[in-house]
Amino acid sequence: MRMRALGSQGLTVGAEGLGCMGMSAFYGATDETEALATIDRALELGITMLDTAESYGPFLNERLVGKALAGRRDKAVVATKTGIEFTDDGVRRGYNGTPEYIHRAADRSLRHLGTDHIDLYYLHRVDPNVPIEESVGAMAELVTAGKVRYLGISEAAASTIRRAHGVHPLTAVQSEYSLFERGVEGDGVRAVLEELGIGLVAYSPLGRGFLSGAITTPDDFAADDFRRTDPRFQGENFARNLAVVDQVRRIAEEKSVTPSQLALAWVLHQGAVPIPGTRRRERLEENARATAVTITPEDIAAIEAVAPRGVASGDRYAPELMGSLNG
Repeated sequence: MRMRALGSQGLTVGAEGLGCMGMSAFYGATDETEALATIDRALELGITMLDTAESYGPFLNERLVGKALAGRRDKAVVATKTGIEFTDDGVRRGYNGTPEYIHRAADRSLRHLGTDHIDLYYLHRVDPNVPIEESVGAMAELVTAGKVRYLGISEAAASTIRRAHGVHPLTAVQSEYSLFERGVEGDGVRAVLEELGIGLVAYSPLGRGFLSGAITTPDDFAADDFRRTDPRFQGENFARNLAVVDQVRRIAEEKSVTPSQLALAWVLHQGAVPIPGTRRRERLEENARATAVTITPEDIAAIEAVAPRGVASGDRYAPELMGSLNG
């Protein structure tokens, strides 16, 4: 696994990370034994950044990552998130970017992760009722205290990123980014990241699994899989998006790679660090091989012809969640 600098503040990570969310939440049944084995294999392959959040479970995923890293904490870059409030017994309260909550949540995450420091700490969503300067100021205090090494923010508007960076330098911004979702290219986010030297971490780089080519019908999902309520997996949207995936598959076959590998190689080519989520070693190994795929100018042209910006049909989330984006 090649290494690359994430941002300009000194953090170096494997070119591809691992999104751990689905090991504990949102995608149907979980298997802790296989999840732990998948994290083991990720570390063997040189995938260093493990992405989690207190809201995944809640708390279950942080505990899983902590268990996986017991006795070898120095082998991984642990990224977790705050800003969505939960009580200690897991009741969701809503968005909370107050300094008091951020400090309390960080201490709780440290306990769940079984560590004395968090490598990369994100504000998961911007709290519209708290100035971003106050939220990031509290996170900066965690850096001073040695509890956190680097700071990030997730799903934030360009102007918010600039204000946050003015309080304390940001290492990364995490946003959805893939062949299906390229909003950061058109809303000023990519431009401000390049200007300020902030890295882009791409979550859902496979379009929540759509770009893997493995999904052919909504019936493929478990009853409790959140994609059953995702607009891009509904009705006519599903059919139109599946047709795009078929075109991506054709390009992948011409390169003798899988659709997942092509989609991830494209994200890597854009300079982002993708964090594809998986719960199985087989898929992990397939995804990791994307770092060896070379994307040529001809490939870019072919991909752009079938998957231009805005190609995906349907919103990214159900209506009640769309308001939390671009905060």
